[in-house]
Parts: sequence; structure tokens; C-alpha cells
Amino acid sequence: MIFRQEVDMPIFYEGVVVGRRRIDLLVENNIPVELKALATLENEHLAQAINNLETHRFAIGLLINFGAKNLQFRRVINNKIDT
Repeated sequence: MIFRQEVDMPIFYEGVVVGRRRIDLLVENNIPVELKALATLENEHLAQAINNLETHRFAIGLLINFGAKNLQFRRVINNKIDT
């Protein structure tokens, strides 16, 4: 399995690079993983993971929280593209 940490990715808008964003982990070059260390995951963290998918046109991703009493994780799906 191939993965990269702290991957700096361009942000495109209408085909033009408008900024950059760092992804915590990128697995097999097509599954971004957003890592958190919080007491609990909130809707804003899920929104950030979904935004990463949409911004970089990934179909699926993972949101993982190591800070809660038990490991929390969510599979995140980009509904704006076909999987």
C-alpha cells in the first residue's frame, strides 16, 4: 500500500489554481484521510472532509479521530461525482 503524509495539493476553480491545501494522508493517490485528535467529531469536521473531496475531486475519503475515548471514524463520499 502506498501512502504519503502532509501532501500539498493545488486547489482548482474553473480550471485555474487558486490556492493550495495540505491533506494529512493520501492513500494510493486517491483516498484522502483527514486526521483529528478531538474529544468528539463535530459537523464542521465532517464538512471539512467533504470540502477536501470536492475541492480535489476525490470520490471517497476517511475522517479519523484519535482523541475520543474510542476511535471515531467516518467514510466520506463526494456526491458531486460518480463513484
